[in-house]
Amino acid sequence: MIEANTITSGADLSALYSVSGIIGLIWYILVAVALWKVFDKAGYPGILAIIPIVNVFVLVKVAGYSAWLGLLYLIPIVGWIFSIVVAIRVGKGFGKGGAWSFFLLWLFAFVGYFILGFGRATYTKPA
Repeated sequence: MIEANTITSGADLSALYSVSGIIGLIWYILVAVALWKVFDKAGYPGILAIIPIVNVFVLVKVAGYSAWLGLLYLIPIVGWIFSIVVAIRVGKGFGKGGAWSFFLLWLFAFVGYFILGFGRATYTKPA
């Protein structure tokens, strides 16, 4: 009979971690580059886009809210709703409409932040 420790320690998970880890790292680098440009346009230091938790709080500030409201992301259902609100407010700050912001800043954030960061959009702080 095989013990659970032997099965667990004998399992080779390196193949799973290598493929998904590399894809995840590439994804994170691309999003960080896009957010870096968005933060620069909004007047915040772009280097903050590299730090995982801090970039969420800066994005909330770009949306015109207090950084303390970034803690709402930790509440399960409220976090999703608040992320939609933040995406729409960030889009509004860059002169984009609600539907554009919903689809390209929330649903396909990778594409939307690249368009905002490297495009012609200028930032005005939402009121």
